[in-house]
Amino acid sequence: MAFGLTFFVLFVALWSWATFGGHVSKTFLANPLTMVQEGYDLLAKQGFLFDIGMTIWRVVGGFALAAIIAVPLGVLMGAYKPVEAFLEPFVSFARYLPASAFIPLLILWAGIGELQKLLVIFIGSVFQVILMVAVTVGATRRDLVEAAYTLGAKDRGIIRRVLLPSSAPEIAEILRLVLGWAWTYVIVAELIGSSSGIGHMITDSQALLNTGQIIFGIIVIGLIGLVSDFLFKAFNAWLFPWKLA
Repeated sequence: MAFGLTFFVLFVALWSWATFGGHVSKTFLANPLTMVQEGYDLLAKQGFLFDIGMTIWRVVGGFALAAIIAVPLGVLMGAYKPVEAFLEPFVSFARYLPASAFIPLLILWAGIGELQKLLVIFIGSVFQVILMVAVTVGATRRDLVEAAYTLGAKDRGIIRRVLLPSSAPEIAEILRLVLGWAWTYVIVAELIGSSSGIGHMITDSQALLNTGQIIFGIIVIGLIGLVSDFLFKAFNAWLFPWKLA
């Protein structure tokens, strides 16, 4: 923890030296004090809290939609070889497609409203989760599966009583990691055709050459992502205490 804080202190010190010392023009990089002042102005006078709320809603909505579809498909792929053989080539292909490349098509199909932004996050997350969950479920210890079959369990019972309990902690960890990726997708979605959100604010600030607001928006994204990551990790530890044993 101390080393991590030391890095941040050194980073801010270097930033201050470069900006207050005149080594970098304020047109290209605002100093820390200006960034704080611009951030206060955004929060107090320009309704930035609404933009933050909209961005959080888009991340949660798109990610939840992806998880609802991806986790069951991943479990089926990991549990049944025919399902894996049928879906794995397409999923492996699709996960390399950048979500941002779909934005022009999604605007044509869904307009520039909330659905388009949710779909960008969905596309960016769903294929990653499917494949990672499939690999995790498929790696379940074979002796546990064989023991269940020996005791008379059927396929549905194997999934419910063996595969899911064994893989659940790792699946939760996969969702935590992919949630972090979803934050990168939402900003890309908000940069085009958006009237609200952190990405929209950053675009407007770029047009005005207001680097203080841009940096503040980036920092807010990082802080929200860090808090959500800690909360997700704490929830996983509470839900699956045997993982830490």
